[in-house]
Amino acid sequence: MHDINRRTAIASAAATIGGLVVGSKVAIAGQTTTASAMFDASRNPTPEKIARYQPRFGRTKPLVAIVGLNEGTIISDFCVPFGVMARSGVADVISVSVTPGPVKMQPLTFQLQTTIDAFDESHPEGADYIFVPAVENDNDPNLLAWIKAQARKGCTVISICYGAMAVANTGLFDGHRATSHYSNEGFRAKRFPKVKWEKNIRYVADGKVVSSAGVSASMPTSIALAEAIAGPTKAAQVARDVGIDNWSSRHNSDAFQSDPGNADMPDRDAKPDVTLGIPVKTGDDEIALALTAESYSRTGNTFAYAVAATKAPLRLAHGLVLLPDMDAGSAKVERMLAPLEAHQATHALDIALADIAKAYGPKAARHVALFMEYPGLK
Repeated sequence: MHDINRRTAIASAAATIGGLVVGSKVAIAGQTTTASAMFDASRNPTPEKIARYQPRFGRTKPLVAIVGLNEGTIISDFCVPFGVMARSGVADVISVSVTPGPVKMQPLTFQLQTTIDAFDESHPEGADYIFVPAVENDNDPNLLAWIKAQARKGCTVISICYGAMAVANTGLFDGHRATSHYSNEGFRAKRFPKVKWEKNIRYVADGKVVSSAGVSASMPTSIALAEAIAGPTKAAQVARDVGIDNWSSRHNSDAFQSDPGNADMPDRDAKPDVTLGIPVKTGDDEIALALTAESYSRTGNTFAYAVAATKAPLRLAHGLVLLPDMDAGSAKVERMLAPLEAHQATHALDIALADIAKAYGPKAARHVALFMEYPGLK
C-alpha cells in the first residue's frame, strides 16, 4: 500500500523545510544555530509595497511564471501563488517545471504547462515576475541558473517561504532586505551573511527581489502582487474571493515559534501510518487542494493521495493538471475526506484543521497551524 520512496521524500521534505524548532533555535542538518540579532520588522510602522508594475515588451498583461523542481517542490508554496494570480486575471500565468515530466509536490503530483527550456524559447524576453517556492534541493544548478537568467532579463523574483534559500543561493538577495520561514532564522543569518534578513514581517519587497515568510504568507504576498499590477480595488476583490480580509505585510512570526514536539501526534513507532484519500475532480480549486493536502501531511503520519474517478490527468480550476494517485473504484485508504469545497479557498484550511483536531487532537492541529503561520486557529 505505502510507497517507500514517497514516504521517504515526504519525511525528507519535513526535515528540510521545517527543521526542528525549539524556542528561538533551529536544528538543520544536525547543527543548532541561535538566531542572530536580525532586524525586527515589527519596529517598522510602514507596510511593504511591491513596486508598481511597469509594462514591458508591449505586453497587455505581465507574464508570471511559477517554477517547480520535478522532485520535492512544496505544494502550497507553488499552488497558492498560481491559484491567486490565475484567478485574479491580472496576469498571464504559466506553470514551469525545471525538466520535462511530472512534478512531485509532496504529497501530490502535477504535470505543468511547460519547462524552463520551452519557456525560454517561447518568451526570450523573459517573465515579468517569477515565483520560487520551497524546494528540497535549493542548490539545483538548473533552477538557480534559470532564476539568475530571468533576473538578468529584468524580472522581479519572488520567493515563498523556504524558497528564499534557493534565491539566496543565486546571490540575488545579497545587499538586499529579505525574509523567510521563522524556523530558519539562525540558519539563514549564518549561511547568507550578506543578506539583510528580517523577521516579524509577512513579506519584504526590496526592488526586484521580494520574499515571504511562512507558508500562509504566500496568499497575502500574491495579493500584494495583484495590487502592484492592477491597484488596491482589484486586490481587495481578489482577497475577498479567496477568503482573506487583508494582505498587509505586518506580521508577528515570533508568536508562532512554539515547540511542535508537544503535539499529540500519532506515535510513529507504535501506530501505523494513516493513508488518506482526497477526492478530486475536474475544476477543483488549486488553493483548496494544496492547503488540504499539505495540512494533513504536516501531521507526521498521514499520507494523502488524490483519488479521482479515473487515473487520467484532470484539469483543476485555473489550469494546473493533477495526476491522480488512485481511481475511486480500487482506492484502498483508511480514510476518505469529503469533497473539496469551492467557496472560499482558504476555508479549506479551516476545515482541515478542525478535522485534524478531531482525528489527532487539538495540539496536533495547533502544530500544523503554527508551522503554517496560520493565525486562524486559536
